[in-house]
Amino acid sequence: MSEKCQSRVGGRDYSQTMITQQLPPQHLKRVESPLGRIELGSDGDAITSLTIERDGQLPWEHVPESETAVLDVAARQLDEYFSGERTQFDLPVVLVGTEFQLGVWHELQRIGFGSVASYGEIGNSLGRATAGRAVGGAIGANPVPLIVPCHRVLGSDKRITGYSAGNGIPTKAWLLDHEGIEHRS
Repeated sequence: MSEKCQSRVGGRDYSQTMITQQLPPQHLKRVESPLGRIELGSDGDAITSLTIERDGQLPWEHVPESETAVLDVAARQLDEYFSGERTQFDLPVVLVGTEFQLGVWHELQRIGFGSVASYGEIGNSLGRATAGRAVGGAIGANPVPLIVPCHRVLGSDKRITGYSAGNGIPTKAWLLDHEGIEHRS
């Protein structure tokens, strides 16, 4: 069973929690980026998914685009981020996951542009000091990477330990370099 929380990225807390099932996005928009094509999903009011293409593929490629105002704003903000004009997203986001995942994703939203946290620090902030692997699993399940900045999490030695979006570690390295974040491969 999963939970659904609606949050405004950059906001302090979740405004609503309810039990729900994860569904395909009702609306889609695809945009070009330095990382390849990005597919944004929305329920009409908030961003529900973001996928960076991997090996030239996107998950909902066969579904026609159905744009909404929130997708247009998200596309503009992503363009501003990639061009160096934006350091924080201001978008409504719906996150669907377990209570632990939601806690991890909330912590990710607190990591500012150009800053990092370690898996252990996130575990500590949730009162689970030894949950580094579970934190990594929750980060890997983040449905809206970039907007909820999972790329800003490194090993305690600043090493990139993995990344599930786009082409994996090279995508994460590009994002870290873009933000001027020191890291090790």
